[in-house]
Amino acid sequence: MSTLAAIRESQVLRGPNRDRVIAVVLLFLAVVLPFFYESGSGFIDDATTALAYIVMALGLNIVVGFAGLLDLGYVAFFALGAYTMGWLGSAFAFAANHGKGVHIGVSGVTSNIPGIHVNFLLVLVAAVIVTALAGAIIGLPTLRLRGDYIAIVTLAFGEIVGRIAVNGDEIHFGKYQLTNGSQGISPVDKIDLPGVTQFTSLNLRPWYWTALGLVVVVLFVNFRLRDSRLGRAWIAVREDEVAAASMGVPLVRTKLMAYGTGAAFGGMSGAFLASYLNTVNADQFQFSFSIFVLAMIILGGLGSIWGVVLGAVALSFINTRLIPDVLNSWPSKIGLNFDLTQLSFGIFGFLLVIMMILRPEGLLPERRRKLELTEGIGAGEEDLFEARA
Repeated sequence: MSTLAAIRESQVLRGPNRDRVIAVVLLFLAVVLPFFYESGSGFIDDATTALAYIVMALGLNIVVGFAGLLDLGYVAFFALGAYTMGWLGSAFAFAANHGKGVHIGVSGVTSNIPGIHVNFLLVLVAAVIVTALAGAIIGLPTLRLRGDYIAIVTLAFGEIVGRIAVNGDEIHFGKYQLTNGSQGISPVDKIDLPGVTQFTSLNLRPWYWTALGLVVVVLFVNFRLRDSRLGRAWIAVREDEVAAASMGVPLVRTKLMAYGTGAAFGGMSGAFLASYLNTVNADQFQFSFSIFVLAMIILGGLGSIWGVVLGAVALSFINTRLIPDVLNSWPSKIGLNFDLTQLSFGIFGFLLVIMMILRPEGLLPERRRKLELTEGIGAGEEDLFEARA
């Protein structure tokens, strides 16, 4: 009986059940992690930033990893989400309501200052709507394009949004500017959740848990989408667009849903980071940031949800802690005088080259992609074709 019980227990902990147990354990560890550090420590700051990057990376993974649509302008959705927070959560629109301000769902000091001040949860919904529409708009010109041409169009879109962010102070709508140009929008309202005291810059634990909550929501949506009919359609388009269309997959709707969903997650993260960093600055929205997020996906594994999480955490901590705090002093020890942080993207590029050589499928690859890259799927069919010829 003991042997049978052990066999049954091992079967229970396989597959989906095992994954659920691992997910619950990881979530518990993530929730209690801040208690091992001071509330305002640098580690909690870096961890909160990493969680926000996970949300972005999971959004881009839907476009690139699930649907196979190379997007080099993802920073545009970060910008739109951040500016949505700036427009609806700051004194940027100083003259609103004749200088008295517009206040919706906010409390404390924020409810008495000029500008437009909307509760963070409502801003989050607005950011999702704005960026999802923008994602659909960027998707329209790419419907008949493939491969490198999609990358060029998305790159152009990201650069256009970046240029508008820099020069938006010259675009006026009545009394109001579109953006504040290179001066940025600051300060941005802190998160103010119902029943919770307003967040502060001295206690970072609430910020961390909020970011963790966003990650949990996005992970749940990602898993549900991956296993849904729409997720299977994305994978079909990624594998062979012509075959997918011949099997009845609606290419237009499928691609637009990928762009819109991925963009919505980028907008959520952008709105959170705008509040967390207390500013929306045009200098944040550089092309290099799109490559940074894309590198997270490549490092973790294209199409792999847990791989993307691991890649985002790894590159985020390399960028915010390892390079500036640990490795930055190394050049001076060997007689070189330069700042290692200026070579951050060179270091990321080196890591990606090493990954492509040693483990091209990523750190935690998707099963299908691992088989393609390591076990030569399709080789048997090619050999059979040559034999028949």
